[in-house]
Amino acid sequence: MTDFTEEGLDNYLQNQWTVGSNTVAYSAQVDLRHRLVSNMVEEVQKIIKELTMEVSIKDGRFQSISNSSIYSDAIKDQPALVAKWATLLRGKIAFNPAIQVLTPTLLLISVPIRGLMGYKERRTRQWRYYTLSGSRLLSPVREPEKLHQWLELESFLNPAQEWHDKHVAIEGDIVPAKVVNVFKEQLKAAIKACNLTSKVSIMETVGSVVRVAVDTTEAQVEVELVPTVEMMNCWPKKARWPRLLKRWPSTERARCIKSFGFNLMATSNYHWLLSFSRAEQVLLGSIDEDGGCRRKSYRIIRQLKEDEWCPGSKPVITAYHLQTLLFWTCEKYPCTKDWKNLKESVLRLTKKLHKCVSQRYLRHFFVRSHNLLKYTNTNELDDMAKKICDFLDTPGVYIH
Repeated sequence: MTDFTEEGLDNYLQNQWTVGSNTVAYSAQVDLRHRLVSNMVEEVQKIIKELTMEVSIKDGRFQSISNSSIYSDAIKDQPALVAKWATLLRGKIAFNPAIQVLTPTLLLISVPIRGLMGYKERRTRQWRYYTLSGSRLLSPVREPEKLHQWLELESFLNPAQEWHDKHVAIEGDIVPAKVVNVFKEQLKAAIKACNLTSKVSIMETVGSVVRVAVDTTEAQVEVELVPTVEMMNCWPKKARWPRLLKRWPSTERARCIKSFGFNLMATSNYHWLLSFSRAEQVLLGSIDEDGGCRRKSYRIIRQLKEDEWCPGSKPVITAYHLQTLLFWTCEKYPCTKDWKNLKESVLRLTKKLHKCVSQRYLRHFFVRSHNLLKYTNTNELDDMAKKICDFLDTPGVYIH
């Protein structure tokens, strides 16, 4: 086995950049990848902010991304929560909280919805007998899976009248496919109104998804725009967290994280996807308060994934999967002493990733009954598992 050192890990993190299939070493003592990605994300953020502001002017049900997450209308009257968020993440998140960087050229952006406040989880009726056009069916629509749910107007305290419109609701249900269709039409008009047709184009997609291609000075970036209902100060029953007898994070931190609530994202035809992006941002932002090397280990694994194990613009494993893997590993190894040695930490995460990819199973961190790899391409997972195995046999070949 060709070994590697912590110095080698530092050099790899700072100086590696992949161009096609060639790995080029730079002497600059900066993370070039991070700088390039930051530039692209900043450009995309500026463009999408302009577009969503235009959409919001034409249809007040959709907000600008500058009003997302902790800056949303749902929390503007809760200064204590805003202050808590600012304190926890000051200097730790470079981008808008609505933006998730899945790969260097693939972003997920939540577009906040206005007019649905005062959410209360309720026992919902079991079956729906309608199509997306609103006609009746003889057999029921498929029930939501573990990370999904229906969304009823009755779940909100005095929802805005616009949400009763037949273009977004059927029989008291807010239908994500309909919401996405309305947003997509407004987005098309906004691209023209903002004179951005040369930079932004709507991509052909299957199903209830809005994907756009954005040309930046560095590269073309694919962006998935998802209308999102933001639920503050409440927590879904499906997310039974924190788990009993677990020491990470602390009870106080877990209570704080749950106060930021969750999201419901319009990612499928009938069902809304549970998302915990704010909770995940707080967990990641405060992950090394004890001086450990968790985040650094995560960055090395992410770079190895992008360089060697699973490259490409649409990889089977994204940064979100690696972040989830890190959280599970932190829960299993909660002690400070477990995260003092960078080399051991990187190998621990790599072995955990190899196990998940080989078994094609990675639990969602908050809704643990859901397998994040359930619908991924098994051939690609098998190919990645082999590459990780080769790395574990001779890591010094890759890191030196």
